Amino acid sequence: MADHSPKMPYRQDRPARPAPTPNATAAGRPRWPEARHFAALDLGTNNCRLLIARPQGTGFAVVDAFSRIVRLGEGLAATGRLSDAAIDRTLAALKVCADKLKRRNVALSRSVATEACRRASNGTEFIARAYAETGIHLDVISAEEEARLAVLGCHALIEPGDDPALVFDIGGGSTELVLIDTRPRVPVVLDWHSAPWGVVSLTESVGSGDGRDGLAVAYARMRSLVAESFAGFAGRLPRNIDRPRLLGTSGTVTTLASVHLGLSHYDRSAVDGLIVPASSMRKISSDLSRMSLAERATLPCIGTERADLVVAGCAILETIMDLWPAERLGVADRGIREGILRRLIGGKAL
Repeated sequence: MADHSPKMPYRQDRPARPAPTPNATAAGRPRWPEARHFAALDLGTNNCRLLIARPQGTGFAVVDAFSRIVRLGEGLAATGRLSDAAIDRTLAALKVCADKLKRRNVALSRSVATEACRRASNGTEFIARAYAETGIHLDVISAEEEARLAVLGCHALIEPGDDPALVFDIGGGSTELVLIDTRPRVPVVLDWHSAPWGVVSLTESVGSGDGRDGLAVAYARMRSLVAESFAGFAGRLPRNIDRPRLLGTSGTVTTLASVHLGLSHYDRSAVDGLIVPASSMRKISSDLSRMSLAERATLPCIGTERADLVVAGCAILETIMDLWPAERLGVADRGIREGILRRLIGGKAL
């Protein structure tokens, strides 16, 4: 599912330790330019996303962003390899990112790659080629670090409360679930789980189905596979929670939130931080699962780019809501990139 680039600038004002004060020169001027820029790049199974920011107050302000659907993991489920076409699309996007990093004179950056590169037999070869052709070094991170970065980037949007909260990130090749204690200033991870199903891998493994009956069978199969992959984690979750809190960060939840709001085009300011009744998200998911590809493609904020993958996202989302039956769902248009920036700028850990 595609990520939606923010309208710049936007601020992240959750308290963070300020960046070290730059040393002064003999003339009394700082060694670093005042507008010191930091960057975070997240290369997922479906998207290539970049944020460039400068410190501002206790957080940061985004000064530039880039997001493109590259479908790096397309065909990976069948072949175990990144295809030549997918690599070419991704390298083209990385070259755009490299140009932005150079033009913004970024002082410090981190670029990470996730499930597609973890899983592909030629992932190491792709990483080397990306560095040779773009100068961007991609760090292939573990599923656990991916989960922690996502939580660090979005936990400020969790509704207040004392019980554990569940944060999830539906990606292209995997889904991360993180149970956290939000009472400390920096949340504590109590448990986490990574399932090998994201919107690309699930769609490619199950297919979409034809006709009303075929659509229903495919959706039920998706739900069954996801539930099976969540089973071990489900058994470890605490019971008898007074008010379960749930926060999602992914293109799936931001897209469905846009449908919920009836937006004619995506608007980050309307979606990021939105609280949606779980019943509304379930209804939207159910409705989309019964639509044909052509019908889904006509919907604003879905369109042809997301129409083929959105049903898998719905299946994953509904299964998560079965797992953690919150009455409301928090929506975050922020995650791994913001988590990286928090670490780079403020030294935060999770």
